Amino acid sequence: MSDLLTVAPEVTDGMSESFARLYGEPLFQLPTDLYIPPDALEVFLEAFEGPLDLLLYLIRKQNFNVLDIPMAEVTKQYLGYIEQIRRTNLELAAEYLLMAAMLIEIKSRMLLPMKKADSDEEVDDPRAELVRRLLEYERMKLAAQELDKMPVLGRDFYKANGHVDTTTAISWPDINPHDIQAAWKDVLHRAKLNQHHTITREQLSVRDFMTRILRRLQGERFIEFTDLFEDAIATGQGAPMVVVNFIAMLELSRESLIEITQAEPYAPIYVRLAYSPN
Repeated sequence: MSDLLTVAPEVTDGMSESFARLYGEPLFQLPTDLYIPPDALEVFLEAFEGPLDLLLYLIRKQNFNVLDIPMAEVTKQYLGYIEQIRRTNLELAAEYLLMAAMLIEIKSRMLLPMKKADSDEEVDDPRAELVRRLLEYERMKLAAQELDKMPVLGRDFYKANGHVDTTTAISWPDINPHDIQAAWKDVLHRAKLNQHHTITREQLSVRDFMTRILRRLQGERFIEFTDLFEDAIATGQGAPMVVVNFIAMLELSRESLIEITQAEPYAPIYVRLAYSPN
């Protein structure tokens, strides 16, 4: 819009004063179809974060030295902006009036002749306090811009969330066939050492021994593997009784009625009911 319409009062060829130029041609009255929203300047004015921000903008825009501010020119421009704000937003303009009064006071003090102090010390510049506040504000503004460039959670990146199932379930280790074979050899060897050398004919039932083992495990959390054969070894019933007992235990394991577990390699082997709540 600024390239097409230039607002600048001028007098053309003795004619009445034009208030703007459109495509290089002077305009002496507003077009009938021109619509200017009431709050057209509101976005531009509210871009400033306060009176110091506006004042710093005026100084930096015209490359004025902040240590030697031309108070007359800056005050004139500042009051012009205040007038624009007053027309659109009276409540917002109140925030800038204090700074306007301060600029007018500084401008007035600079017009008065400087009174030399009794000592040789230099007289304070009326602009010193304003310069200090402007420089401090500019440092804070630049620091805020640097902080804004840093990644911000929720704006530049998002926190990744993941669910980890921390519930634990008891998992008994599988029995090594070599370990149960070695344990069985030990039981068989001890049975042979304690057997009686009598020749009898016995009817040994695997099902009967399976029932005995299940009864033995009732109410017990674990029973060591070798304890299932202690009675047969202690009474000298011999290897046949122990063998049938061992076959009964393997049959129960095959039918998933008992579990044979071992905590770690070379550790004792234990037997328990497969359906035991413990």
